[in-house]
Amino acid sequence: VQLQASGGGLVQAGGSLRLSCAASGSIFTIGVMGWYRQGPGKQRELVAVIGSGGSTSVADSVKGRFTISRDNAKNTVSLQMNSLKPEDTAVYYCYGVISTSSMRETMWGQGTKVTVSS
Repeated sequence: VQLQASGGGLVQAGGSLRLSCAASGSIFTIGVMGWYRQGPGKQRELVAVIGSGGSTSVADSVKGRFTISRDNAKNTVSLQMNSLKPEDTAVYYCYGVISTSSMRETMWGQGTKVTVSS
């Protein structure tokens, strides 16, 4: 089982990016999914989470600009990022609480870099 993140890149302030993360393998269920980020010289920060039923929560720093969504049929989670600011520059990591026939654990994607230029 693995998570693969994609969609990062370089964008100007005020622009938009959409991050995606796909889980693959012998998955039984996926519980909470979400995104963390870690900016240069900063601690890892929780950006957004989404439950299996679709309930969401986003950090105050991105509220009104970022939207998290998921497709349970495709085992994917996405993060739509609008009105990007230079302080959003970070490596973004997706995660999911994944259950297989033999285990249940939090798994992480490899990280995708987002750079917002001023």
